[in-house]
Parts: sequence; C-alpha cells; structure tokens
Amino acid sequence: MHDNNIKDDRGYNQGWADTPSTRIRYERRCDALIECMTKNENESVLEIGCGTGEVSFMLAQKTNKNVLGTDLCVPFIEGATQQFIHPKLSFEVLNFNEIDSFTGRKFDYLVGNGILHHLYYNLDAALINLKKLLTPTGKIIFWEPNLSNPYIYLIFTYPSLRKKASLEPDEMAFSKKFIEDKLRTAGFTKINVSYRDFLLPGIPEALVKPSIVIGDVVEKIPVLRNVSQSLFIEAS
Repeated sequence: MHDNNIKDDRGYNQGWADTPSTRIRYERRCDALIECMTKNENESVLEIGCGTGEVSFMLAQKTNKNVLGTDLCVPFIEGATQQFIHPKLSFEVLNFNEIDSFTGRKFDYLVGNGILHHLYYNLDAALINLKKLLTPTGKIIFWEPNLSNPYIYLIFTYPSLRKKASLEPDEMAFSKKFIEDKLRTAGFTKINVSYRDFLLPGIPEALVKPSIVIGDVVEKIPVLRNVSQSLFIEAS
C-alpha cells in the first residue's frame, strides 16, 4: 500500500513516486487549478504543501504567474529549489500552523493538492489563516481526499491501514458537506465543492487513458461520482 510513496523527513507519506500515471495525474490536477484562474500574469500563487515541487513548477510554466511553493519538509524544499528553475518560481519552508512568518504577504490564489486534510483537527484556525493570506479578490483552490471513496474511507478509518499507509496522526479525509460547512463558518463565499478524479496514481501506463475516459464519464453521473477519489474545492 505504501511501497511507491514519497515520505517526508518525519517518515510520513506525502505523495506518490514518479511514474507516467503520477505525472499525468499531477498535470491534470494542475490544469484544473489553472481553469479557476484568470490569465493575468501579474497575479501571485501560493502552493501550500508543495512537496517535491512538481505542481508549483507546472503552474509557473503554464501561467507565467508569480508562484511560491511552500512545505514544512526542508529536504523537499531544498530538492525542489535545485530541480525546478523558473524566473517566476521560488520555494520556501513554511509550517502552516506557524503562519506568523507570512504576516503581511498576500496572494491572489492559495492552492494545494491534498493539504487541508492534514490540518483536520486545526482546520477552523487554518481556514482563518488562509483568509489572511488572500487579496480581497483572491480565492482558494484545493484537491482533497474524498471520504466517500471506499478505499480512502478504509485507509483513513482503520488504525492498522492508517499505519500501513504511513498517514500522519492528525490527517483525516473530508466529506463534501464537512468542508462546505467549515468554509462557510470561516466566512468564505462562492463555495463550490465537486466530486472529481478517478485516475489512480501508480497504475500501469496502459490503463491511464481508459481510466481518464471512464472517469470523465462517471464524474457526470449522480451518485456514482460521489465515490471519486477527490473533492475539488473552490472558495473566495
């Protein structure tokens, strides 16, 4: 369950190893983020929990916006800084639970791929911190694991499977209603949470295209789409 995972310097699973399906999945997720943005190249993007930096680099390449990738794992940031070079891309170490170092800095977009659920037990305060980092017209865009997906439900619910998957003690997947309520309580508006993505990371390359085709169809079917891998979250 975890042989193909990338672990941080604390030994927790923070992503999937580089494979053709993983790269395609990252790019599809990056493109979905971009679809929610304007074409203004002067805008700024903060990726929270950028991990080894792939999505931040794609965002800078594809949009030419000012992109800052952040993560609390120092080796991740050091590696990303060396590997991904772009004139409008930078990386910094940031523990989002210690946000004071970013006081006064504002971004047009805050984005992340499977990040908010790591802040599950501190989510109310975390969402307030997100608001503080946004410009008045800014928005958040996040991919998060969907608790209604059977596989995700199992690995997040049962202690033995959590341990096998090397999950952090404080991370927990969301239901759609849960995150909608949390965002509303925190004062966000224009909240849109949708069920998205059936492309499993790490699957054989030959199965990638069929998975995308089938997934794109299932995403449009009520009830069936509820078991997608992820929730796609937008809010202003």
